[in-house]
Amino acid sequence: MRQLDALNYYTATRKYHLEFPRLGENIDADVVVVGGGFSGINTSLELAEKGVTDIVVLEARHLGYGGTGRNGGQVMAGIGHDLELVRKHVGEAGLETLFGVANLGAGIIRERIEKYAIDADFRSGYGYLAFNQRQRKTLEGWAAEFQRIAPEDHIELVTGSAVRDVVGSEAYCAAIKHMGGGHVHSLNLLLGEAKALVGLGGRIFENSPAVRVEYGPDHVVVHTHEGSVRARKLLWACNGFLEGLEPDIWGKTINTYAFQVATEPLPEEVILQISPIRGAYSDIRPVIDYYRVTNENRLLFGAATDFVEYVPKDLFVWNRARMLRIFPYLSDVKVDMAWGGPLCCSVNLFPQIGTLPQRPHVFYVQGYAGFGVTPSHIVCKVLAEGMSEGSARYDLMSSIPHASVVGKEALRVPLLTAGKTWHQLSGFFAGRR
Repeated sequence: MRQLDALNYYTATRKYHLEFPRLGENIDADVVVVGGGFSGINTSLELAEKGVTDIVVLEARHLGYGGTGRNGGQVMAGIGHDLELVRKHVGEAGLETLFGVANLGAGIIRERIEKYAIDADFRSGYGYLAFNQRQRKTLEGWAAEFQRIAPEDHIELVTGSAVRDVVGSEAYCAAIKHMGGGHVHSLNLLLGEAKALVGLGGRIFENSPAVRVEYGPDHVVVHTHEGSVRARKLLWACNGFLEGLEPDIWGKTINTYAFQVATEPLPEEVILQISPIRGAYSDIRPVIDYYRVTNENRLLFGAATDFVEYVPKDLFVWNRARMLRIFPYLSDVKVDMAWGGPLCCSVNLFPQIGTLPQRPHVFYVQGYAGFGVTPSHIVCKVLAEGMSEGSARYDLMSSIPHASVVGKEALRVPLLTAGKTWHQLSGFFAGRR
């Protein structure tokens, strides 16, 4: 898996060079958070803005080591892959609440950037793309729903030759141009949020992995190699990097993998050919291609395997071939960086939040299934409500059952291959293939 940890675009272009100490003593806090990605930092910042400032974040490596520093940077509508999958658990009224919550993410990110003057290269402009007429019909329904929920955003369905005004590819027959969405440098966003958290009184420790947790009736003690944190509340926010530390939630998800490349900087005219709106894009298949252009005029292109779960031997070659299916005119373009990482998936592909059984002071969040940048900002706002004053929408989201993944380690590859195959087949009948 060494190639997955290779230098990527985000670490190569970070603007905040923050360093935090290793925990080397025994300390107290109101809240201890295990995990220094979007989930841990966002929830901590939401709590700090509510006045809960005695927070300690423990990160096993460095902030953003996990999915936050490896993703596509897409700022898109939605909170899970398909809200219909949770309809039976939340009912019609609950589903309407989730539809409303699902559109909050881009606004939260914009407000956060403005409030704390975070330099994260945010740009507006998103394209949802259809390869065929079945998918076009699906986009028609999406466009109507987007326009109903966010009438203030510029949202337009285009077809035929007009698609080339949204994205420079002959592969698509229809597109939704959604100017309420966009893209962001996710690592710089995280680091700016971490800086804001520290400014409000939060404490962050890097290279401080949790190795053992003692659960008391009204407190926890999280031990690292060289210290400990005693706190009234704990948040597990490790997502795909939990590695069995908390069995009650570790068995509820499974990791698949996605892979990305970043091209060399391209001439402005090529960038505008690829992306007339200088935006971010994804198709609507069950396993998507996703890509965007950056401020430095690179194309970032990401994908996962369609049916069979495996890690390609050469990410440069594999991802470049995927990219050229969409943009064949980039055949002479050099790829500078390639990397990958795990996507933590729940069975229903919906994020999981809640508390451990019989431990109402121990919270968790995980399972974004590859859609973490925007949904993490939504989910963590709701989670912070649950960790502080409580809210109806926290009660709703935490009430959704979380199925166990039996054999998630020994049978990971066949389970994911079967899951992807089923997801693709059901996607055909749902108008997404």
